[in-house]
Amino acid sequence: MRIKSFSFLILVLLALALSGCKNRPEISRLEPDAVILAFGNSLTYGSGAPREQSYPAQLQKLLNRLVVNAGIPGEVSAAGLARLPEVLAEHRPDLVILCHGGNDFLRQHDTALVRGNLREMVSLIKGSGIDVILVSVPRIGLLLSPAPFYAEISEEFDIPLAGEILTEVLSEPSLKSDRIHPNARGYGIMAESFARLIEETQGS
Repeated sequence: MRIKSFSFLILVLLALALSGCKNRPEISRLEPDAVILAFGNSLTYGSGAPREQSYPAQLQKLLNRLVVNAGIPGEVSAAGLARLPEVLAEHRPDLVILCHGGNDFLRQHDTALVRGNLREMVSLIKGSGIDVILVSVPRIGLLLSPAPFYAEISEEFDIPLAGEILTEVLSEPSLKSDRIHPNARGYGIMAESFARLIEETQGS
């Protein structure tokens, strides 16, 4: 009787594990000529490091695919939302890495408005038939932590989330050029993390 119960428990756990794997957000497999759009503000632009050491530039070398740097320092999420359609039309990417919201936090903008702008960006990208990876941005304070709405948006749209990498980088002084920007090494760690996430979430 105990053996049967144990076997049943193993089958249940296996089923749950397989179910979890199936429910994991995925992106389409990137072809060699795929275009990746890195969209955001100074964290995407690469402030605090030479341009060729921004995370998009380092990610391009890791993936051997074109990564377009569409970062604008100082941009808030409302401006990013207004800019996004033109950038998508110009570059026609296969994948967008969306990293936005930090300047809103610095300017203490209403969290609901920031969440709404990020949600609209994701909706626009997905509605254009383009995959998107969302990057959680921490709020600057004594203890860094990502705003919860990034995970909520990721779950709502079933998209991959880079949830901790920016918090980890910005929590380590040796990886920063100033209070809010990584240095070249920090951007390199971001690029490596995004490359792993892309590899892990690509469908067959």
